[in-house]
Amino acid sequence: MLGFVGAGAMGGAIISGLLSSKAFSADDIVITASSPERSRQLAAQFGVQACDSAQELARYCEGGTIIMAVKPYLVCSLIEQMHLDKETLVISVAASVSLAQLQEAAGPDIPVLRAMPNVGARIGHSMTALCPGSACTSDEIDTARKIFTAVGSVEEIEEKDFSLFSALAGCSPAFTALYIDALARAGVYYGFNKTMATRIAARAVEGSAALVAEQLKQGVSAADMADSVQSPGGTTVAGVVALEKNGFAPAVVQAVQASVERDRK
Repeated sequence: MLGFVGAGAMGGAIISGLLSSKAFSADDIVITASSPERSRQLAAQFGVQACDSAQELARYCEGGTIIMAVKPYLVCSLIEQMHLDKETLVISVAASVSLAQLQEAAGPDIPVLRAMPNVGARIGHSMTALCPGSACTSDEIDTARKIFTAVGSVEEIEEKDFSLFSALAGCSPAFTALYIDALARAGVYYGFNKTMATRIAARAVEGSAALVAEQLKQGVSAADMADSVQSPGGTTVAGVVALEKNGFAPAVVQAVQASVERDRK
C-alpha cells in the first residue's frame, strides 16, 4: 500500500504521475489531508482512497510505504503522531527536513528516506533525488526508486547536496518557464500571437533538453552541442553573443546561488 500524507501541489503531481504511468493502481493508493473533508475531496479527485488522519493512514499502510508531502514544519510532528511500524518505509519530499530529524521523529529502527522530485512528476518527467537513511535496506531503496522512476528520472545523491539539487532541479522549472515566456514575448514583438509563440518556444526547449540528455550519454556536453549549431557569421552565434553581452550565463549562475543559499537558511 502506498500512502500520501498531503496531496497538494507536489503530492498531487506524484499521484497523477503514478496513476498515468500505471505503476500503481488507484486501489493501491490512500491519502490524508488537512481535514477528513479535504481528504475525501482529494481522494475523489484522484480516484483513490481516503483516510481521516495520519494515524489512520499509518495503520492502513502498515508494512507499506508512506510519502510525507506536507509543509516542512509539519513533517516531524505528524511522523511522531503516527507511531510507525518498523516494516513501514517513510519517504519525505519536504525541503530542508534532514534525515536526522526524520529518524528522530520516526524512531531509530524505522526506515526513512529523503526524496526531492519536481513538478515534472505530473507528466512523467520529474528529476528526483534520493538519499536513504541508515535503517533503509536495499529492498526499501529499490521501492523508492520504483516509485520515482515511474514519474521520471532518479539520482541518488548525498544529503549535503540536497540544497544544490533543489536549485538545479526543483527551482529550475520556474527559471525555464520564464525563459520560454521571454522567447514567446520576443515572438509577439515580431508578429506571432502569444499562444503560438509560447507553444513554439516550449517545444523547441523540450527538444533541445532531450537532445542534450541523449548526447551526454556519448560524452557530448551541453556546451559542445551549443557550439555545433553556431555557424560562422550565422544567426545563432549572433544571438549567443547578444546573450553573453547581457549576462545570460552569470544571471543563471546567480539564480542557482540565491536558491541554494535560501534553502540552506
